Amino acid sequence: MSKCPQRGELPAVATFSIVGCDMETGEVGVAVQSKFLAVGSVVPWVQSGAGAIATQSWANTSYGPKGLELLRSGMHPQAVIDKLVADDPDPDARQIGIVDMSGRSATYTGKACFDYAGGVAGPGFAAQGNFLASSAVVNGLVKGFQTEGVLADRLLSALKLAQAAGGDRRGMQSAALYIAKVSGGYGGFNDRLVDLRVDEHTSPIDELTRLLHLQRLYFGRTAEGDRIPLRGDTLSEVRDLLSTLGYHPGTGSGYDDETKKELQEYFLTENFDDRWTEESTIDRMVLEFMRNQAKA
Repeated sequence: MSKCPQRGELPAVATFSIVGCDMETGEVGVAVQSKFLAVGSVVPWVQSGAGAIATQSWANTSYGPKGLELLRSGMHPQAVIDKLVADDPDPDARQIGIVDMSGRSATYTGKACFDYAGGVAGPGFAAQGNFLASSAVVNGLVKGFQTEGVLADRLLSALKLAQAAGGDRRGMQSAALYIAKVSGGYGGFNDRLVDLRVDEHTSPIDELTRLLHLQRLYFGRTAEGDRIPLRGDTLSEVRDLLSTLGYHPGTGSGYDDETKKELQEYFLTENFDDRWTEESTIDRMVLEFMRNQAKA
């Protein structure tokens, strides 16, 4: 029988992370950055109706599923941490942050974590990190989370301000953003509202921001104020863009059937299904995407 890996046999997931909950929307999630390959495969554990967990340092990944199960039973995050740490043969090596759906939170830093190491827990969040430039990194996480906006934007702001404060002392390599919401996944079949990972990149937080923009473009729906009428100069521009991109729009005076057919084919080819409309309008975000694509 093979023995379980011990501290020193695996690299430490020295990193900074934040777990957060939006009680009004029912969203809960984790944002994390590290000088570690594919940190999103190790640190974040999230489930709607339960909460979010970040497990790091010499990460004990069993904290994720075990912790979520305890949260589902109604246990307070601090009691969950106490239970996990008590059952761990090497608790001094661990770091963990937990938030539940009620906004209750807790964080733990073992005394063997690399300096600077520490965390702050408050209503709706827990922020923590190890191998950091200073305590200012954790303060940056807190300040970013307390900005205005939806949960995804606040979690990303937390990473950005933490990095601006010095971040991981070893540098940057990977980042992840994982948010759950009941029926929030594709087609409403699961709770995976946002699940984005940057496994290897020189600027992983910036790349994560770009991916979130694309996620919203592809899976979001058109806001009422973003419907641009297809007439005049806009219609002419859309026809020119379609032609540049290899399509064959009509040439009539209005939004003719051939132009509509080619535009719909473009939407479906680029996976903008949820932004298509039978009306004579075009989504503002899709139009901007077409412009950038044509330039490229």
